[in-house]
Amino acid sequence: MSLVDVDASNWGACAALRVEEGQRRWVADVTYYLCVCVYGDTWHPLAIEVDNEVVGFVMWGIDDDSSRWIGGLVVDAAHQGRGVGSAAVIEVTRVLIAQPGCAGVALSCDPLNEAARSFYAGLGFLETGETAEDGAELVSRLGLSDARELVAIKKT
Repeated sequence: MSLVDVDASNWGACAALRVEEGQRRWVADVTYYLCVCVYGDTWHPLAIEVDNEVVGFVMWGIDDDSSRWIGGLVVDAAHQGRGVGSAAVIEVTRVLIAQPGCAGVALSCDPLNEAARSFYAGLGFLETGETAEDGAELVSRLGLSDARELVAIKKT
């Protein structure tokens, strides 16, 4: 699994990604996330590749308070259940904690999305009681030392 910048050669493959039908209520289409990245000033898009094939999408950003965020994680339905999502979160975490001034990593998800909450908790992210997205999503954070431990453990 590798993360590569989204560019003219792979944006179409990113836009074609589709999640399982039951997951559609929890994530936007990748085309929406790409627009947020292109027309906003916070998010940076990455394609998730396995064997040079785009199988997913994730974006990262730095908030006004300098906190590092992971967002828009999408793994194509045909590639789910193979550890791609976990590997992508770990790799984005590696990228973010290497940046100067990073104190940890945050993300958010819908409070009714038990699968996502369990997935992120399994990687060590702790729900903080904060909300994002106008109060609609729960924030989870991974402190810098825990983030370093996560990427070190998964590296071996």
